[in-house]
Amino acid sequence: MSIYKSLKEEAYEANMQLPELGLVLFTFGNASAVDRDKGIFAIKPSGVPYAELKPDDMVICDFDAKIIEGNMRPSSDTKTHAVLYKEWEKIGGVVHTHSTYGTAWAQAIKDIPIFGTTHADHLISDIPCAPPMKDDYIAGDYEHMTGYQIIDCLKERNLDYNEVGMILVGNHAPFTWGASAAKAVYNSAVCEEVAKMAYLTLQINPSAAILKDALKKKHFERKHGKDAYYGQGC
Repeated sequence: MSIYKSLKEEAYEANMQLPELGLVLFTFGNASAVDRDKGIFAIKPSGVPYAELKPDDMVICDFDAKIIEGNMRPSSDTKTHAVLYKEWEKIGGVVHTHSTYGTAWAQAIKDIPIFGTTHADHLISDIPCAPPMKDDYIAGDYEHMTGYQIIDCLKERNLDYNEVGMILVGNHAPFTWGASAAKAVYNSAVCEEVAKMAYLTLQINPSAAILKDALKKKHFERKHGKDAYYGQGC
């Protein structure tokens, strides 16, 4: 039995949530889960249909994307996950999808505007869209540099990855992260739903105004602030 059994199961469960939530078609996506103590993460194998996946199929890699255990090639996005785990020490899971509405916004190279309180319940900024990848990044180690495309965008926007758990990669698709693989999946579902709502808002009213600051702050802080009161607490 693999010493990474529990980590593989966590990654497997996260991956299986993606088609159940309508976030992936065929093999268009991947999720990973990290073990910080061991400095490794488990990720979906490349190109394997979700219906055929088993927990033991998850591939174990280190933060340099080197395979530690596994009989199949890991996801083609493994180097992106590895960069994010190496650079952002507080995340426990990463998800990448090509979900319809999120990807449409990414292809349009547009931030998702914060129009309503559903969005503000999760973050108080627009969902950022990183600009198209630089030519030297493309010519280099593409998947590795995708990680830095994400990191660079948050730095340039002065956004904290602990507060903004989702991004669109311009011309590409969404990436999300969280304190666990399950939270990264949750953020992926939120990103897609908010992307859909924003699109529909603009169809109804192309001149719709973004949410005013008082409502942004109220809805974010009631769930995430020091005096948060949403839910049942400890």
